[in-house]
Amino acid sequence: MHNDISMETPMDKNPVIAYYDSIAAHYDNAAAEVADEQLEDLDEAREQISTLLSGHRILELGCGSGAWTEVLAETAESIVATDASAAMLELAQMHGEDLDNVEYRLMDALALPDDLGTGDDKFTAVFLGGLWAHLTRKQQDDLLQSLKKRLGKDVLLVLFDDNYVEGESAVTVRTDLLGNTHEFQLDADGKQHELVKNYPTDSALRKRVGVAGREIRVARWEFYWVLTCRLK
Repeated sequence: MHNDISMETPMDKNPVIAYYDSIAAHYDNAAAEVADEQLEDLDEAREQISTLLSGHRILELGCGSGAWTEVLAETAESIVATDASAAMLELAQMHGEDLDNVEYRLMDALALPDDLGTGDDKFTAVFLGGLWAHLTRKQQDDLLQSLKKRLGKDVLLVLFDDNYVEGESAVTVRTDLLGNTHEFQLDADGKQHELVKNYPTDSALRKRVGVAGREIRVARWEFYWVLTCRLK
């Protein structure tokens, strides 16, 4: 595997991409400020997901700074780690420069190339860590159909994301007409960004993912949740 960043397709920035581009240079410092209670949940989730994805050829969508990439690379056969933010992908590449089984690609999860999953890219699993909540409900539906079309049945899908925790999570500022919740986040310069951030219930997750997945399982800790299924 090569650790070079390659460009799959040009993309227009949406607010989430713009936000993560803006905070990439300061992301490591911000990520270090995690409460002990969150770290306990995170460590348990990392252990379980790493075991679940052991030996898989993983497509990681929204790899961010590469924190999950480093965890999964310890047990995975290979990983293609992708993100729509060039700045975050560069950070991930820097963190993972010694990972021989990881390839990095600039790729928008909402504009997957038609040839994904062909040739050398015979993925057996897809992982999203923190991306699902930033997608609108329609984008979630579109992504599921895209993965189903490009990767085929029986591929393992693993979603990891945040629970809403009173006093810890950012305050929801509005809910749009389609039921998506939004919150404000500040970048390093103090600029305010309004981002989609959905906090689905178990039943909502099962209903939405059930269109494209089977054998759906959902686990929750106080701060995080994980969903696993097989693409139909």
